[in-house]
Amino acid sequence: MLLHIVARGKIGRSPEADLVDRYLKRIIWPTRITELPDSGGKIPLRDPGTVIIMLDEKGEQLGSMAFAEKLGRWRDDGRRECRFLIGAADGFDEEQRREADMLFAFGKATWPHMLARAMLAEQLWRATSILAGHPYHREG
Repeated sequence: MLLHIVARGKIGRSPEADLVDRYLKRIIWPTRITELPDSGGKIPLRDPGTVIIMLDEKGEQLGSMAFAEKLGRWRDDGRRECRFLIGAADGFDEEQRREADMLFAFGKATWPHMLARAMLAEQLWRATSILAGHPYHREG
């Protein structure tokens, strides 16, 4: 299953970009990043096998184990792609939120989109590691 991050804004050469690269290179599942301008640009067309997960402060807050289980279920259900959308400074409007299969939050705080991208990359690495039985994640 493809893990696809679609993010508004260019991350460029930055410490956040280094973190994203570091974690995505560790994932054995196929990954892709699509960058869009802060406004405009087209989100890639959605195939029937695509799950849309929107990062949004109003979203569901999941622990790493629960997130891994959800990712594993989508994989086992034959989903071809999990597409994670990261918005620009103003986030998403209500219509966009309704189109998502899931709203996902890293807590109640608002995070800069570049930092959210790095946090997502780490959580994807952690989730795929959990599913592979790798000892990276420690449940306390």
